[in-house]
Amino acid sequence: MVFAAGLGGRMRPLTDAAAKPLLRVDGRAILDHVLDRLDRAGVPEVVVNAFWQADQVEAALRRRAASGIGPHVVVRREAALLETGGSAAAALRDGALGPAPFFLLNGDSLWLNGPVPALHRLAAVFDPARMDALLLLARTSLAVGEVGRGDFVMDAAGRLRRPAPGAVTPYIFTGVQIAAPSLFADAPAGAFSLNGLWDAAIGRGRLYGIVHDSVWCHLSRPQDLPAATAALRVARDPDGVDQDVIP
Repeated sequence: MVFAAGLGGRMRPLTDAAAKPLLRVDGRAILDHVLDRLDRAGVPEVVVNAFWQADQVEAALRRRAASGIGPHVVVRREAALLETGGSAAAALRDGALGPAPFFLLNGDSLWLNGPVPALHRLAAVFDPARMDALLLLARTSLAVGEVGRGDFVMDAAGRLRRPAPGAVTPYIFTGVQIAAPSLFADAPAGAFSLNGLWDAAIGRGRLYGIVHDSVWCHLSRPQDLPAATAALRVARDPDGVDQDVIP
């Protein structure tokens, strides 16, 4: 599932009349970059939620489908913002995500791959017997854009916990994860953030992470878009052809 419903407040004025995932990096919509990565990882079916400028999101996805570019996308239009947790829980209850673990990606997630594509690494490490969710974390030192103090502390086994108040941690959530339906076992109805479910999983010792091994772009402000474009172009060969590190 790709989250594409938010208002994108920090990207204003660019998002006053546009959905944030449709803003362009290196000449293409961010959402296209995200869907390309899922397609090249072999994900055949993707749910995309839509609320803010939902008509734009649907039109962009129709154009993509008409051009024959995968994966197959099902759009879930929301009558009100459900936030990340509420949107995923609703899709899970309706059967749109199926009974097996699934990828959850923010619609503004953008990264370069290392030797092994990040989605492949997540799938290889995820173990539903031990984990309710596995998060892809970036090193703040390798991030493009403003990252703040970081999000999680990780132990040697990859188990996550929250940092102490005011503490600085080197790891920030990239907006990319694998979740099992068990993460949503006690999910409330309506709108809520995934943060509450993560905290519950931390309490059970079932929230894990792996560290991304290349560059990740934090797309929160207008100035982050040209910075991300520059980061992508660094990975091109002299003829301007994308290398395998940009799936």
